[in-house]
Formats: sequence, structure tokens, C-alpha cells
Amino acid sequence: MKNEKQLFRFTTIGSVDNGKSTLIGRLLHDSKAIYKNQYEELENLKSLWHNDQVNLAHLTDGLKREREEGITIDVAYRYFSTPKRKFIISDSPGHLEYTRNMVTGSSNANAAVILIDAANGLDEQTKRHTIISSLLRIPHIIVCVNKMDKVGFKRQRFEEIRQDYESFSSKLQFSDVRFIPISALNGDNIVSKSQKMPWYDGTTLMYTLENMYFSGDKDLVNCRFPIQTIIQNNEGKYLSGTVAGGIFKKGDKVLVLPQEKTSTITRISLFDKEYVEAIPMQSVTMELADDIEIKRGDLIARPNNKPTVSTDIDAMICWFDDNKELEIGNDYIFFSLANESICKISSILYKLNIETLHRDLDFGKIEANDIARIQIKTTSNVLYDSYSKNRKMGSFILIDKTTNNTVAAGMIR
Repeated sequence: MKNEKQLFRFTTIGSVDNGKSTLIGRLLHDSKAIYKNQYEELENLKSLWHNDQVNLAHLTDGLKREREEGITIDVAYRYFSTPKRKFIISDSPGHLEYTRNMVTGSSNANAAVILIDAANGLDEQTKRHTIISSLLRIPHIIVCVNKMDKVGFKRQRFEEIRQDYESFSSKLQFSDVRFIPISALNGDNIVSKSQKMPWYDGTTLMYTLENMYFSGDKDLVNCRFPIQTIIQNNEGKYLSGTVAGGIFKKGDKVLVLPQEKTSTITRISLFDKEYVEAIPMQSVTMELADDIEIKRGDLIARPNNKPTVSTDIDAMICWFDDNKELEIGNDYIFFSLANESICKISSILYKLNIETLHRDLDFGKIEANDIARIQIKTTSNVLYDSYSKNRKMGSFILIDKTTNNTVAAGMIR
């Protein structure tokens, strides 16, 4: 029964000190997902840092510097389960200089829990994270107005922040945005309904996470199977990877790209278990009826539904590099699920103004944590779908050839 539960990934994001780590600690604590030795460690830390009560944020702030400074630097992942679902939580850092970590932690999320401090309201970094959530096409947004205890649990303050956020996010591409007033520190509206906010008639955060429908978010139309590993022996050729989109079935006619060779799926399996079909995010091994020359990075699709094949790419990126700005004409390595190619930045169209969402054409330069629209020219053909169609096939990273550092993450338009 446990293995049949749905796996739900969500990320907690927002500005520094808005209570993301505390919220996760509260979720784990109130859902009975903390082991005895973990809680004992929290008790020890309470004495070490001279705190009056257990700091639940320490459950996710695993680095020594994080605990000393009270901030999140790395992306912390936590796993827990309820009778309804299994969860993977990524606690993303709020500081501006760690925006790249936030992009990494949120890239595979089914939902984003955005925390806003009720006393401070909507700030620039929370806007930045909201924009990135939109660019990443995170399907569901849960805005938690946290620290309601600091504003006397007043409905008026909650509604003010709600209106501010709705006014800002209306310019972005969100289809499902929900609002919950909470106090992560005290547990109000986290797992149990708060008696201090009787005016709120919505659901708790845990109920929302457990019951949110997300199966329809997957791309079930565009069949995409990037080849990650090839095993060939006397018995045949085995093509392993993770389904990036669509549903593949035994007996389907398929097209191998970039070779443009057609064949038929004769077997879908994983280890010793055979499957009739494979669905998105499922890791499987496929066998084809024909012996086609295939290499890692090739793609299996449908003959009548092919991805775009081009050397020209139009994309939005978040620039990561602290030491170098983005430069037109520089060589980078373009790396995605099904492609690796040398590329150049052919043009920078604009930088996105975080405050106004306007396109800044007189941007000067693109530096760390800037979001920009660029055009890329690759030296070899790239197989891709737009990010809005398929998040897996439309995402990529840029790698500096000289340092081997990842300098940008991008979403193909």
C-alpha cells in the first residue's frame, strides 16, 4: 500500500527569515515524521544555542554555518509520508546570493509554498522567487502568509498581502494560486485548524498538500524518451532512461532521433519486471524490434509527433556566475536531457525588471541572479520542446568551458 502512494514534490521559497525552515520543521513535527534521535538532537541544540524552545528550523538547516547564522544556504531535502501521500520537500535559500540554489531546488516541484512575513509584506526577493516559479512553470502556488501571530491574527493584514500578491502575480503565468494564513512557529493552520483565526474558512496547509490534484500536470501527449544508458549483449540491445513525456506502450511504432529511424517497441521492463506501458517520470528499459545504431542522448519519440530540431534557441535564463557576466560570443556548453553541444550567445534581448516585470532593453550587463531573455546558437542540432509544453525537454543548463562551472539555467521559449 505504501508503495502505491503518490509522490508529491514541493518547495518552500520566499525571502530570508520568512520562516521556510521553521515551516518544514513544523510539518514534520506535527505529522509525526521526526525520529526520536532527531528530536533529541534538537533538544541538545536548544541548550547549545541558549534557546528557550526547540528550534524546528534546525531540522533542515544542516550546515554548521546555517545553524550559527540562522539562514539557509544549501537546498535541504526532507522526506516524509502520510496515509495519503509520500512527500519530498526542498527547502530553498532566501538570500539573493543563493538564488541559483532556489532554481535548482524548485526545478522538479509539483507545487511551491511561498512564505510571506505578515509584518513585512511582499518584498523584492519574494517577487524574484515568484517570477522564477512562473518561469519554471510550477503548476501550483500556495502562498502562506506567515507570522500571523506578530500582527494579532488580523484578517485585514492577511487580505492586504493577498491583494498585493494577486496584483503582482496577475502578470505572470499561474493557473492555481491559493492563500493560507499561518504561524509556522506555533502551528496555526499547518496540520490543525487555528482557533485564533476563525475568519479563515479554508483548509490547512497539510490538507491542501495531501489533496491537491496534480496528475493532470504531466505531459501525457508528447512522447519523449531520452536515452541515458545502452546495454548490448548477445541477447539484444537495452535502452534505459526516464520517460520525459507521453505514454509508451509495447507494440507502439516509434521514431529514433536524430537518426530518423522507425521501429517498434517489443518490451518495456525494469529489472525483472515487465510493463505494458511506461508513463512520465518512470524509469524503464525499452527494447526495439530493429537494430538501430543508438547512442546516449538520442531520443525516442512518435513518428507523427517530433520535437523541434534546430541550432537556434530562444530562451529565458537565470544567470548564476558570481565572477563573470554573460557575454555575447563566448563559448559555453549547452546541456539538456537529450543534448550536449557547444554554443554561443548570439544576442541578449532584454533583462527582466524584478520590481515592475518590464523588459529592460538598456540593461548594461547580465550578472549573477539576473533573469534575461537570450538567443543561443549551437554547433549541432538540438532536440527540444518549449518549456511550456514539456518541462523536461525544455530545460537546460549552460556550462563554462574553461571552469566547468554551471553558469546559467534556462527555459526554452
